[in-house]
Amino acid sequence: MTDGDIELRATAFWTVVPGRGELRRSVLSSPGPGDVLVRALVSAVSRGTESLVFQGRVPPELAGTMRCPFQEGDFPAPVKYGYCMVGEVQAGPEHLIGRRVFCLHPHQDLFVVPADMAVPIPEAVPTDRAALAANMETAVNILWDALPPVGARIVVIGAGVVGCLTAWLAGRVPGARVELIDVNPARKAVADALGVRFALPEEATGDCDIVIHASGNPAGLTTALALAGFEATIVEASWYGTRPVAAPLGAAFHPRRLRLVSSQVGSVAPSMRSRWSYRDRLGLALDLLEDSRLDILLTGSSMFADLTDVFPRLTLHPGDELCHLIRYHRA
Repeated sequence: MTDGDIELRATAFWTVVPGRGELRRSVLSSPGPGDVLVRALVSAVSRGTESLVFQGRVPPELAGTMRCPFQEGDFPAPVKYGYCMVGEVQAGPEHLIGRRVFCLHPHQDLFVVPADMAVPIPEAVPTDRAALAANMETAVNILWDALPPVGARIVVIGAGVVGCLTAWLAGRVPGARVELIDVNPARKAVADALGVRFALPEEATGDCDIVIHASGNPAGLTTALALAGFEATIVEASWYGTRPVAAPLGAAFHPRRLRLVSSQVGSVAPSMRSRWSYRDRLGLALDLLEDSRLDILLTGSSMFADLTDVFPRLTLHPGDELCHLIRYHRA
């Protein structure tokens, strides 16, 4: 309970009922020999899964599957949930003290975790950009599921954070033609900065080899099926929670011999699973964040003390926000 004679107290964000959160105080257990004590620097709010959790839209049959590391409570509420945390190690193994680390931890100002769950951040990656690591890890897994060949014609539907990162990664495949699709024309500036084409759904290029759907909207899946060429692969990277989805699998779906693949970050993609651990994948995601062009995805920030007011807006009415950072200390 104490570190020496000092009682360790922490404040964390909890969803107390669907659509409402509060900051709760608690006393931490002292870090053990294999643990680290981490002081939060910034975290990020996931507009996908976290939004569904905050709204109480996790299907009961998936309650166990959708638990995140260091979650407390159960769905729908009260629950402490989140997984985009950047902090600084205050106590633990000597080689980690003072190091910035990324951890799949909910929004909390001070916490204790096993040392192997706190992944050091490369020196070249700024603290704010490091908060994109969980989203980058998802994008890596999507590309591992898609297996794009050299020269592939690739469309990514949905220019949220995951969609943008996936398009940016796909654009690094030699000879690939990558198009990012979104209903919001303002996303063109983001696509331009990331070095990929942009199109509105009605202007998108068809006959694609690989179509990745990451919009979170069932209408996007309809667009994905329409843009896929003969024997193409459609990777469904959206998660809908309890919302029913009517996939239009009539018309050209069978004549085109389309392949519909689900992608979910909770498991390492089959193509890499026998050789890559979760920590390996997260380490790769952090290394990939060295590119400064990705800062265009960081669109706003708020103080942790204001999170009870900010969280409903971010998850229910996000507007043009991409990655919104939660800061734990004023500059």
